[in-house]
Amino acid sequence: MRTQWLMWFALLALDLAPGTLAFTTTRAQLRGRIQKDRRNIRPNIVLIMTDDQDVELGSLLVMNKTRKIMEDGGTTFTNAFVTTPMCCPSRSSMLTGKYVHNHNTYTNNENCSSPSWQAQHEPRSFAVYLNNTGYRTAFFGKYLNEYNGSYIPPGWREWVGLIKNSRFYNYTVCRNGYKEKHGADYAKDYFTDLITNDSINFFRMSKKMYPHRPVMMVISHAAPHGPEDSAPQYAEFFPNASQHITPSYNYAPNMDKHWIMQYTGPMKPIHMEFTNFLHRKRLQTLMSVDDSVQKVYDMLEESGELDNTYIIYTADHGYHIGQFGLVKGKSMPYDFDIRVPFFLRGPNVEPGAVNPHLVLNIDLAPTILHIAGLDTPPDMDGKSILKLLEQDRTGNRFKPNRKPKVWRDTFLVERGKILRKKDDSANTQQTNSLPKYKKVKETCQQAEFLTPCEQPGQKWHCVEEITGKWRIQKCKGGGKEGSRKRTRSLRAHSTYENREAGCDCGDTFFKPTRTDRRSHRQLSSSNQRYRPRFVHTRPARSLSVEFEGQIYDIDLQADDQSAVRRITKRHYDTAAPEFDTASDDGSEEMLSDDTNAVGYPNSVKVTHKCYILMNDSVHCEREIYQSSRAWKDHKSYVDQEIEALQDKIKNLREVRGHLKRTRPDECDCARKGYYSKEDRNKGDRVKSRNDQLHPFKEAAQELDGKAQLYNEIRRRKKERKEKKRQRKGDDCSLPGLTCFTHNNDHWQTAPLWTLGGFCACTSSNNNTYWCLRTINETHNTLFCEFSTGFLEFFDLNSDPYQLTNTVHDVDRDVLNSLHAQLMEMRSCQGYKQCNPRPKAVDTGGKDGGSYEPHSTLPLWDGRQG
Repeated sequence: MRTQWLMWFALLALDLAPGTLAFTTTRAQLRGRIQKDRRNIRPNIVLIMTDDQDVELGSLLVMNKTRKIMEDGGTTFTNAFVTTPMCCPSRSSMLTGKYVHNHNTYTNNENCSSPSWQAQHEPRSFAVYLNNTGYRTAFFGKYLNEYNGSYIPPGWREWVGLIKNSRFYNYTVCRNGYKEKHGADYAKDYFTDLITNDSINFFRMSKKMYPHRPVMMVISHAAPHGPEDSAPQYAEFFPNASQHITPSYNYAPNMDKHWIMQYTGPMKPIHMEFTNFLHRKRLQTLMSVDDSVQKVYDMLEESGELDNTYIIYTADHGYHIGQFGLVKGKSMPYDFDIRVPFFLRGPNVEPGAVNPHLVLNIDLAPTILHIAGLDTPPDMDGKSILKLLEQDRTGNRFKPNRKPKVWRDTFLVERGKILRKKDDSANTQQTNSLPKYKKVKETCQQAEFLTPCEQPGQKWHCVEEITGKWRIQKCKGGGKEGSRKRTRSLRAHSTYENREAGCDCGDTFFKPTRTDRRSHRQLSSSNQRYRPRFVHTRPARSLSVEFEGQIYDIDLQADDQSAVRRITKRHYDTAAPEFDTASDDGSEEMLSDDTNAVGYPNSVKVTHKCYILMNDSVHCEREIYQSSRAWKDHKSYVDQEIEALQDKIKNLREVRGHLKRTRPDECDCARKGYYSKEDRNKGDRVKSRNDQLHPFKEAAQELDGKAQLYNEIRRRKKERKEKKRQRKGDDCSLPGLTCFTHNNDHWQTAPLWTLGGFCACTSSNNNTYWCLRTINETHNTLFCEFSTGFLEFFDLNSDPYQLTNTVHDVDRDVLNSLHAQLMEMRSCQGYKQCNPRPKAVDTGGKDGGSYEPHSTLPLWDGRQG
């Protein structure tokens, strides 16, 4: 019996041996498949963005496909806002997750895609972080208003970026470094369809070639931004659209609001008709966006990636059409300009949910990083909104009192240009209440005052008395000698370093006055005979002869028949060396190709194949006119040269502006003549006296000089604009306001405007403001401070359309608290500072940061309205 049992176990072992090997192999294969699938755990991300799409005016009501996909299939954020209601600043905030005061793109022109933006902030966009972690990143559509297509922004593997501002036809895109021009053919060139098809093709290709790598792509539509060209199939839609007529429509003038609202009166009948027409065309352009969302959704479903893809839909800012009498535009701090649509669907996102928390455009970058499994960088001001989507799990029965989610209830709205630093420094001096002996003590801690007159050029030094007090004394004896010595510097040597650091009023740089020049001419005329300034002192090289009604030039130095040539204009200088392309021997010059084309002498060589002749006509090589390929290549070369020069001009203008802002103080050398040595000695005495100013007075004098230079630059700029406007005959302008003209030629696609031209002024370039927008269970308010000192306060619980400014009904203590909080938000940096906790929520926890002054602000007990 025992032997039978042993034999049975032996047979069982032999039968199980192959099975064991098979089980081991299967387990190894399973482990390998899990490791491969683990690479694809990170989800795909698709960001769909529109330009100038509103919420308050009902633009989403016509987008049925988008609402079905995003509202029914995802979460709707009903309180989504932007921190700056302008295109380039808002888009820069989306890319970097920062407030405008931290990325310094204040307007659509100032620092928009500038060299400083490209060097400091563009390398820290969310695309760079995702690209470094293995995501296949792609961008399709409008980027920044001043993007010129000369480079591919960092972080994008696939790039199809629109050059300059929004267009639907006749635009140029930069496709992976190559500029691609498009015309007016709907089937090939309509911008909305172009970027939709490109994005779908990229996603499919990426999943085919790299099936285990996640994709992040941005589809940035131009709609419904101007020129509002819709697809032909939607040109007859919405003939009676009136969603834009809200209670604030044509509510003007508003004498209780800031100066633009006071200046803007009721719209004229043609303005009101234009707003109806504009709203209709905007809705028509959004129909193509609605189709685009459906196409992207169908592609994700067909490829099997829908359940592993987050889709975000939003806009860069809102819009107004007739609100408060403003015909069209954005850039106002009111809800119709700062409130935007915001939808999110994807894994673990509850379909059909509505979230009332405040969501901002600066939250977009942190959210995308969170989806990709990355932490939020400390320099980003926004926060990931995925924390708001975490469903409440069953709590521990021993800890039933679970803390609620902590999230912001207040954010900053800012708009405007950079303020002068003079104001800040002046306020600092006015609020500086230190006694004089403490000021002297602080000044004496600087290194330039610590040595006893040993440094080259040192004029002041500090001395400590027996009593412990510090005094600033002038260096005796070596002041003048030290000032003449050149201080050692680590900078590269230049011609100007050989001169003194101060003013140099030598004879070479003196400009004599008109009286001095006249007297100088009278003295010199008595000694020698006066000769004109421009005198022909060389023998004539050519002779002009009229023969049979035509004018000919005869070259007196040439020996052959080529010396005679026909001309039609006499204003050219035939001896100008910089334009002389003729050969040295006077013979005819052959062009660079193998044809018999002849280059005319003294013609202007513009490119290597084209010249400008004496009669102002252009002549190119014969190949250009005979070969279409050569014509296209040369035209492309000319276009590239023009764009390169435009980029260089832009950079030179920035350098010129920098030089104007950093211009050193000038000496008053213009009043001195060549022969007034006594005046020069006097100027030296004035200079030395200015160099010996007390350290406390030098700062004030420097500030005054910069203020005068700034005001002079502004005055000259206004004069240039006024002269330019007068030359054009443009009478559509009002002081301080931004105006536009509209006529029958503005829209090139149906439906066409036929009611004639008009002028309207809607905004201002210097409309600078800072606002606090608060939404919580008890408050729904907007508090604004304008650069002019004007204040606005609106309680949207009782006044949802912000019709009445109730700042005079607010208690003074509440206004002081709001001002203190606003000043903190204006200088915040990083998500720990820029997301203050709500005042009524316990501040203990890990999420976000908190301002101590904010948490101790008094409640709104004094508010009456």
